[in-house]
Amino acid sequence: MVALLVPGLAVLAFGFLYPVAATLAAPPDGDPATVARETAALLSDPYLLPVIARTIRVAVVTTAACLLLGFPVAYLISRAPARWAGRLLALAIFPLMLNTVVRTYGWLVLLGSNGLISDVSAALGLGRPQLLYTETAINLGLVQLFLPIMILSCYSSLSQQDPRLEEAARGLGASPGRAFRQVVLPLAMPGALVGCTLVFAGAVTAFTTPQLLGGARERILSTLLYSRVNVSLDWPAASAVALVMTVLVLAVSVLSGRLTPKGSAQ
Repeated sequence: MVALLVPGLAVLAFGFLYPVAATLAAPPDGDPATVARETAALLSDPYLLPVIARTIRVAVVTTAACLLLGFPVAYLISRAPARWAGRLLALAIFPLMLNTVVRTYGWLVLLGSNGLISDVSAALGLGRPQLLYTETAINLGLVQLFLPIMILSCYSSLSQQDPRLEEAARGLGASPGRAFRQVVLPLAMPGALVGCTLVFAGAVTAFTTPQLLGGARERILSTLLYSRVNVSLDWPAASAVALVMTVLVLAVSVLSGRLTPKGSAQ
């Protein structure tokens, strides 16, 4: 049985883990000491610190928005009749079948200076707001990008719950709100935490959407990493940026693991 795992582990080790470790620790034209110096410089640079702060802020806002929008949708789908649940779930995850660039260009049409939102605002006498190439535009694009993932993660926990538990709580005198808070929400917490982890990690590492909607004016770590590799060709500095991104994602993963109730199952 163990022998069956060897090919997959070998591909994972040599095709993913080794290249990532080499890039983070000893990139081309660099060494661990150089990467350490570049990381220290990154964490103390007054220009780059706002980029790190913006990355965390965008990831947190995107995660919170996806949770607030995705959890109710997942709950409604899990409680829908069986003949409708599959169709509703397919509709919820349909955006995942579209290319990220296509979805992002849709926001360019909506948020542009002559886009729909700008035209409506001008018609209402509110002027033409500058929405494109802002942090708000990045958040909107990322929420659309990762909302289906949050819905799937929450649905995985909600669909395993027995609806009779909620009905029993109401039968014992609990209000619908109290039954939801004390019965549904705790049992759905594992799926919600997994969804938050996936969305946060995706928002930190996403490139196409922040690049197109934020431009050079609203950089985050992923677009800064691209600039270090493809514009300035500074591999040690790029490794420092990648290291900070990796630490952010791992920190949230560890926090999510600690918050997940012991013995919970997906």
